[in-house]
Amino acid sequence: MTSFIIKSHEGRPLHPTWTPNPECTFCRIIKRELPASIVYEDEKVIAILDILPLRKGHTLVIPKPHIPRLSDLPPEISSAVGEAVSKVAYALTLALENTGLNVVCNQEYAQAVPHVHYHIIPAPKFASNQVSESTNEGAGGKAPLTHFEMHRKEFEAREELDEDDAKILVQKICARL
Repeated sequence: MTSFIIKSHEGRPLHPTWTPNPECTFCRIIKRELPASIVYEDEKVIAILDILPLRKGHTLVIPKPHIPRLSDLPPEISSAVGEAVSKVAYALTLALENTGLNVVCNQEYAQAVPHVHYHIIPAPKFASNQVSESTNEGAGGKAPLTHFEMHRKEFEAREELDEDDAKILVQKICARL
């Protein structure tokens, strides 16, 4: 019975949004038409170093089918991407001796290439002897922020989520799951 089901899917055309896009940079990398520094690859996913990295080791994990939006990823591709993100993140932390990472996936907004991809960005490393701006005033310059100061500034820039707004948003999201 299984072979009958498999046979019925052989040669079946892919969904139009999943077919390679000749204009897509990532599709061209996957087809080896453009060079890339490949760090991982399997039958569903490829991971490459970003050519304009935010920090050393900035890696992109990309599903091979051309799917522009994260919300359109089918479960089998999504799980393959998730597994690859985890594998690459682990290897990256070992390679850079830095367990701090930021994993980001944009959809349309701030998405430079309209093909789903995750960014794995190593966190900055802070030396334990760095001097903060407040203790370096007499030195004639500003030293980089310490790890604590950076986190404090990021935290202070956040706005608290309104409870009523949260309830509405939760309903909207849950209605679509």
